[in-house]
Amino acid sequence: MNYLYIKALHIIFIVTWFAGLFYMPRLLIYFVEAADRPEPEKNILQKQYALMQRRLWYGITWPSALFTLVLGGGMFYLYGAFPQWLQFKLFFVALLYVYHFWCHIIFKQQQAGIIKYSSLQLRIFNEVATIFLVSIVFLVVLKSTLSMLWGLLGLILFIAVLLMAIRIYKKIRESKST
Repeated sequence: MNYLYIKALHIIFIVTWFAGLFYMPRLLIYFVEAADRPEPEKNILQKQYALMQRRLWYGITWPSALFTLVLGGGMFYLYGAFPQWLQFKLFFVALLYVYHFWCHIIFKQQQAGIIKYSSLQLRIFNEVATIFLVSIVFLVVLKSTLSMLWGLLGLILFIAVLLMAIRIYKKIRESKST
């Protein structure tokens, strides 16, 4: 019974963590795009986005990432097994934490007024969390090696579609601005 309570809380914090991971890159993009605005609009927007970033990052995303990790560790302990699907899932989860730390680095740079990535680069970066979400959910639900292979093929196709959509969106934005 304790396992189910821990699992429910784990899922809740995964959802809130992903909410932060989905929204933070959008705020990073908006911060970069505000740099192209004339003063005082640039300054006002960047200050507002920096404030929103801090509140989201430290108030929701970091706490949710930590609770997800602790509760996931509790579930792993209570599960009592280490099947192959779980090994793959934990690999993707580890990569998701790498993504989280990369978001943190970009966040800290922007908080210091440093812009190292373009709006387009951050739009592509924004899709990484979606790729991890799809991968992890399919692994958890399907739990079979053959399904994982089909899932991997589907994931590659999904990534290609996302990259195409970003490219099309960029062309649409460029055509509207001219």
